[in-house]
Amino acid sequence: MISVTKLLFAREYYGDSLRYTKNAHAMRNGAGEGMGPVVVWNSTKTCNLKCRHCYMSSDNKKYQNELTTQEAKSFIDDLADFHVPVLLFSGGEPLIRPDFFELAEYAQAKGVRPTLSTNGTLITREVAQRIKDIGVGYVGISLDGLQDVNDQFRGVEGAFQKAMAGIQNCVAVGQRVGLRFTINHHNIQELENIFDFIERENINRVCFYHLVYSGRGTAMKNQDVTAEESRRAMDIIIRRTKDFEDRGLEKEILTVDNHCDGVYMYLKAVSEGNDQQAAQIKKYISMNGGNRSGIAFGEVDPFGYVHPDQFTQHHTFGNVRDRKFSEIWQDTSNPIMAGLKDRKPLLKGRCSQCRFLENCNGNFRTRAEAVTGDFWESDPSCYLTDEEIGIAGGADK
Repeated sequence: MISVTKLLFAREYYGDSLRYTKNAHAMRNGAGEGMGPVVVWNSTKTCNLKCRHCYMSSDNKKYQNELTTQEAKSFIDDLADFHVPVLLFSGGEPLIRPDFFELAEYAQAKGVRPTLSTNGTLITREVAQRIKDIGVGYVGISLDGLQDVNDQFRGVEGAFQKAMAGIQNCVAVGQRVGLRFTINHHNIQELENIFDFIERENINRVCFYHLVYSGRGTAMKNQDVTAEESRRAMDIIIRRTKDFEDRGLEKEILTVDNHCDGVYMYLKAVSEGNDQQAAQIKKYISMNGGNRSGIAFGEVDPFGYVHPDQFTQHHTFGNVRDRKFSEIWQDTSNPIMAGLKDRKPLLKGRCSQCRFLENCNGNFRTRAEAVTGDFWESDPSCYLTDEEIGIAGGADK
């Protein structure tokens, strides 16, 4: 996750303390000194929508053998002992889980900051107030465009209007809320509209996700944006973020799942002769160190299995029913887990020769594996040229 706002303006939001801290790039088992990783818990696979790009391949049905309430509390107890700073409740649709509020409140009481990733369709005014009263730090609501585009992707007519109501209910009660938007070939034209939308609706934050080829999203490999479209998207994101700053509108703008975004921002500042901003961007992306799946970020699925992140569920390290998450996370007997904690010597192709490897850390491994069959090959979504990364004439694309 890259904070465009932080890199451009050095603004400080909660998550920045986990991404841009001293020696964050050198950690092996957590987000920072004395911390465990940020953990996503896909608390249920059940969902009331059927999104085209769902990495969980969720459906509107009940799945057997999901963690019980007591098992979930034991899991949270261990996260607290491991000093995990944030637990992101995700799904499926986490608000479908009957004990969501009980478990979110339990995490808060244990000192683990609960956050929520949701489609927003179930957030009534009363639900929004309860979320705020419990102390949920942030609610991320997924939209993939405005009305027609979103409903097409979400697979249910009316999903946009219900999500809109959820956003408005969060804003009305003072709950911090933001959008989650996955960029792809079919909705890239919506970017300008999304910026207009978050201003109009007084939304605090937006995360622009790059598509990862996982779950139903695997079928969208050929519908991902091109390198040129990625660059144009970043130009829009940078320009609109600067416009918000110029007009005194405090919005947190982030991109997710493509760490060459930070390098692109650095190179753009250099090309524009903005040496001070270039130095600032380079400082922050160097502190962060790039992709940290398996290090500062991990995932537990609805059935208790531990994975490097929510998109890499085909690699499993253990189950929290059998062993504590903290033990599983520090166990490097699995070659994928060991490799993720020290991946640079294992990377191949363009990634292995890139002059910005210290700032990107090989980007996203799941995309590389989905396209090439090799977990350690180059990420095909890197849109930087060979010349920009310092290997002109060297490696094949």
